[in-house]
Amino acid sequence: MFDWTARLRPLYDKAVAQYRAGQRGEDTFFTPAEREFLAAIGLKPINVYDYAEDFVSAGEPDWETFLLVAAARRDYFLYEQNCETCTQEISGDELPAREAELGGIAWLPRIIAKARCFLGGGLCHDIMYGCGGDRRFLRTHDLHAADFLRAVWSSRGDDGKVLAFVQKNGR
Repeated sequence: MFDWTARLRPLYDKAVAQYRAGQRGEDTFFTPAEREFLAAIGLKPINVYDYAEDFVSAGEPDWETFLLVAAARRDYFLYEQNCETCTQEISGDELPAREAELGGIAWLPRIIAKARCFLGGGLCHDIMYGCGGDRRFLRTHDLHAADFLRAVWSSRGDDGKVLAFVQKNGR
């Protein structure tokens, strides 16, 4: 699927336009063929919808950020999950509290859990990796959302490695 990025851009643009026009609900945004394409790269319609919604509502994250985040998810889906779709979803109440800390850094346990679930395709519809709270955390620590995802992936479940990444590479 050499052209997956070229195929994803029109779906993102379509979602942004539909959201701007007042259409709501990711279940109304994409055709069955578009949903099949998203599934083939490890994405759910809600992933595109959430990024389009936040872009329209808050002006961020932009297309480039969405593309890099989607690429990290796609790579994980292809190379770690061997294109096997996740059947379990984590709900918001299963995430660490917003004020939970790791190494004295608030939000870090929560964003680590969200990143792991996003990489694995297991976030519920109510939770977005890259939401406003995540963006605040990433901006504060001068980290890109896709770089953080890849750090979580390479940590292989070791939160201490993610903490070290944040301490070394962030502010």
